[in-house]
Amino acid sequence: MDRPVNLANLDLNLTVALRALLEERNVTRAGLRVGLSQPAMSAALARLRRHFADDLLVRQGNRYELTPLGTALRAPVANACAVLERLFTSRAGFQPGVEQRDFTLLSSDYAIAVFGARLARVLHEEAPGVRLHFRHVPRDLVENPDALLSGVDGMLMPHGVISDMPAVELYRDEWVCLVSDDHPGDVTMDDLARLPWVVYQRTFDAPVTRQLTMLGLEPDVEVSVQSFQLLPALVAGTRRVALVQRRLAALLRGLAPVRALPCPFEAVPLQEALWWHPVHSHDAAHIWLRETAARVAAELDGPPRA
Repeated sequence: MDRPVNLANLDLNLTVALRALLEERNVTRAGLRVGLSQPAMSAALARLRRHFADDLLVRQGNRYELTPLGTALRAPVANACAVLERLFTSRAGFQPGVEQRDFTLLSSDYAIAVFGARLARVLHEEAPGVRLHFRHVPRDLVENPDALLSGVDGMLMPHGVISDMPAVELYRDEWVCLVSDDHPGDVTMDDLARLPWVVYQRTFDAPVTRQLTMLGLEPDVEVSVQSFQLLPALVAGTRRVALVQRRLAALLRGLAPVRALPCPFEAVPLQEALWWHPVHSHDAAHIWLRETAARVAAELDGPPRA
């Protein structure tokens, strides 16, 4: 059994050194990155090797390669550094009009188009020192959401994918069928069974596809893509059908000769939320971001902002 580690006996500066060494794979470059001399970084590497009982970096010809343990530590140490940075930049108060802060949110292109663009406009107006970074949700989300969310400020994601994380509710959306504008009549269940499909590649962002499977329908997937916004172009002028969110279909109206029609089955609505790691729960800047996000979401069905 592994013995517990006493954090009081650890030098947390080694966390920064470890990340630089594993990412640079070079003692001199790692030292320059964190402001340490080459001898000081070599000493840090020696201490890390003793702690992990592993070389971490091994010379292969004229360069260094990571050991299997070194490779396995790259992602956890990056997340640990991100958590420490956010921990020690937390404030008891936050003044959005004067302070500077970076926020990173994971999101699909759908949520950025429907909600993120509005959020960014509000932050620009109310918090000119705030910078907002959107990143795509990685494929390993479901495997380890705790580690993933610990390294960012939050994630825009509908319910039904992750749980056991705090979240603020944003807005609801519905699914519609997208077909070429020359499709005759409404979409039927027979159409869904016989027509070829265009699908969003990552099924955790489109749980409605799982509903089709429960209905005994296996879509004939002809094209898959990693962007919801590309679906209209891949449907236009073809026999293909796609499922897309109603709000996004409205935003994309007119960009391609397609029609958005009601689903011929009871598709469960989508409930979008902003999820975050508990480490952020009491940070004043993060609280402000969550409250602002909720306010922006409440305005989604109102008149557009100037």
